[in-house]
Amino acid sequence: MQVEITREYIDQVEEALERQDNDFILSSMADMYPADITTVLYELDAQQSKYVMDLLPPEVGAEILSDLDYDIRTDFLHHFTSKEIARYVNLMDSDDAVDILNEQSVQIREEVIALLDNEEKAEAILDLLHYEEDCAGGLMAKELIKVNLNWRVRQCIEEIRRQAEDVEKIYTVYVVDNRDILVGRVSVKALLLTRDDKLVKDIYSTDVISIESFRDENEVVSVMQKYDLEAIPVVNIQGRLLGRITIDDVVDVMQEQAELSRQLMTGITENVEEDDSVFRISRSRIPWLIIGMVGGLLAAQFMGMFEEDIALLPALALFVPLITATGGNVGIQSSSIIIQTLSSNAVVFENFAQRILKVILVALLNAIIISVLVFAFSYLFRQEFTLALVVSVALFSVVMLASLMGTITPMLLDRFGVNPAVAAGPFITTANDLLGLGIYFAVAHFLYNL
Repeated sequence: MQVEITREYIDQVEEALERQDNDFILSSMADMYPADITTVLYELDAQQSKYVMDLLPPEVGAEILSDLDYDIRTDFLHHFTSKEIARYVNLMDSDDAVDILNEQSVQIREEVIALLDNEEKAEAILDLLHYEEDCAGGLMAKELIKVNLNWRVRQCIEEIRRQAEDVEKIYTVYVVDNRDILVGRVSVKALLLTRDDKLVKDIYSTDVISIESFRDENEVVSVMQKYDLEAIPVVNIQGRLLGRITIDDVVDVMQEQAELSRQLMTGITENVEEDDSVFRISRSRIPWLIIGMVGGLLAAQFMGMFEEDIALLPALALFVPLITATGGNVGIQSSSIIIQTLSSNAVVFENFAQRILKVILVALLNAIIISVLVFAFSYLFRQEFTLALVVSVALFSVVMLASLMGTITPMLLDRFGVNPAVAAGPFITTANDLLGLGIYFAVAHFLYNL
């Protein structure tokens, strides 16, 4: 029976580690998935985690190391010798192995590669180490199933059996020519249902989507999402098959992108975790806090310009939070929608006019509804027609401008190669606060001085 991971169980594991009760540790984790064991290790210190890893089968340990977060894994592996690391690397896919080795010093990296049992694995890792981490070559694994165009089905099946020992998941069989150029693919089903003496070139399909090794990881995600692929082959400039990228690696990239966008939209300028140092967390938050502070000071200056109007009608100040909050919310809503569209690589600028027109119509409808409601509320409770008119007209203008700004700003940033997520959150909120206050007091000054 699988053990439920609770605080009580973690305490039991810690007590077992103190007693060196290996039987309890092994028996309780015997039916756990590696991902669940990883969750347990996050609650232990590095020495305790290493003790547990030493008890587990190497295959399980290899999966756990592949799943660990970068920061935790880097600290964790400081307690391992090169020989111990090599034991796990021997059992990993080449892309996961390279991820781990890239986190080590050059000396440790070379020692681990020298200690690998499998020469093909060592060559594959050395080949992948040349690629940047954020490109298709850095994401791919060398393990895949490929057959030659001129082989017979019988030979293909034998080769698949041989290659499958190193390939955990077989999504498709790639077909290459004598120069190792990718020319197509063939399904395992087609191979099994075809006569043994049939040639691959008579049954393979040329319908194969590939990506060059130098392409950015964002392009990889876009292509796999667009064509709903579970794996994509990676080729060089000449079309030579180099490796493949599987869906699990793409999901990791998507999670990193989503986390980065979320942090940028909330005003965090670098990737941080809850367990990072106080200084690093503070450093990641302070830039946008300073921008927000500057925006607040500018907003105060705006209000100071209309000090006489506020003195004549103090009720104007009561609606300042309404103006700023509404403008910020509308801007965030608009920017979030356009950022989602941009992240899916939809063509935006080819139908720019249609999109802007739609934004204007949506903003117009929202602005009318909100301004009418605010006018009715203000007049009902304050019994001042001019004040109600000022607030409703200002709010109408703020909603219209905030919608346009929230849409256009991310599009322009994306056009110039800047991550559009930086336009959301504090940036648009602060800008809309300033615009909203300027509009509000300008409308008030104009209407009260008619």
